[in-house]
This record gives sequence, structure tokens and C-alpha cells, in this order.
Amino acid sequence: MFFVAGAKNTASGKFREVDLLDKKKTVTALKPGEDRAILLGLGMILSSVMMYFVLGITILRSYAESAWTEEGVCVVLNSTVTADMNCSYNCGSDCWRVSKYPCLQVYVSVNNTGRISRLSHNEETQDASSECFYVPRCQKDRAQMHTIIMNISERLKANQQVPCYFDPSEQQETVLLTRLYDHRVVFHSLMWPSCMFVGGALIIVMVKLTQYLSRLCEEIRKIKM
Repeated sequence: MFFVAGAKNTASGKFREVDLLDKKKTVTALKPGEDRAILLGLGMILSSVMMYFVLGITILRSYAESAWTEEGVCVVLNSTVTADMNCSYNCGSDCWRVSKYPCLQVYVSVNNTGRISRLSHNEETQDASSECFYVPRCQKDRAQMHTIIMNISERLKANQQVPCYFDPSEQQETVLLTRLYDHRVVFHSLMWPSCMFVGGALIIVMVKLTQYLSRLCEEIRKIKM
């Protein structure tokens, strides 16, 4: 009986040692994976914060400082080519040549209020030329630029009514056909870094929760033993 009991105790001790070794191997294998997951989550959060910073000084700043905040309907009153404007294009290394494009001026009535304003394509066009509706990319072929401008003029005449953006304080006399950064662009720009931030935070939370549950199970196992 003594030998049988001793053999049983020896066998149970060996099984326990094997079980402890398996647990140690599992913990050792999981530890680097958990560290990499936490580093991945922190990297995602840091990247999203940097993206927020870049968007804040570019898109969000331009959106907040824009004077054309109200959206309305503009009725096209007149769309004519007034003159030729000079522009320069790159013809090689340290080489610039002069070309010309037709200046299209478009006047509209805003929201049927009788207020007549000049229509500009967007903020960049307004900054580049205070007179012309659209400034094409300068190139050597003047006929192609003329064709582009005339196609735009015909489209505006055909539509008659177009959506536009205007300054409610009337400090800006011109109105815009489109905005470079409207609320839709801002939403889509902020959506991706927000998803990255939330994803990184969820990874860290899940790893910490797994570690907590693992410690809790270990404590329960010790109590039962």
C-alpha cells in the first residue's frame, strides 16, 4: 500500500510539474504577443493624433476661416469672355514661357434677392484671379485652354440655376460655386483618423482585459488547489 500511494503521489507530482511547465510556456508565448499588440495600439493612437494635427492646420483651419459659409441658389445672369489673361508654364529646367487664357466672367443673382455678385469657381480661383470665374492650368496650347473655358461657359448658360456659397455678412462681394473644404470633406477627413484612434484604443483595452482575466483565473485556480 505504501508503494502504491507513493507511486500515485509521484505520478500526480509529475503531472502537476508538466501542467506548470505548460502554463509557463503559454505565458511566455503570450507575453511577446501582448506586448506587440499594445505597441500596435499605441502606434495607431499616435498616428491618429498626428493626422489630427495635420488636418487641424490644413483642412480644418481653411474650413473655419472661410467666409463663404452659407449655401444658396444662384441664377446665372451673364456668362461672357472679357479678355485674355497672361499665365506662365514650365518648359524645362529653369525655363518659363508666357501663354494666355480667356477670362470668363460670370454674374449671378443670389437666392432671388436681387443681389448681383460675381461667381468664382472656388477659394483658390478667387485668390489667383479676382476677375475670372476659372483659371485653367497654364499650357502652351492656347486653343485647348480656350475650349475648356468655352465649355464651362456653355454649361453655366444651360443650367441657369446652380448651387453656390456666399458670405452672409456681405464682406465678400463674390460667391463661390464650390468650396474646397466643405462639411462633407471635413467629415470624411476626420473619419479615418477617428477610426484608427478607436481601433488602437480597443486593441489596448482588449489586451488589458485579457491580462486581467488571466490573472483572475490563476487566482481562482490557486484558491481551489
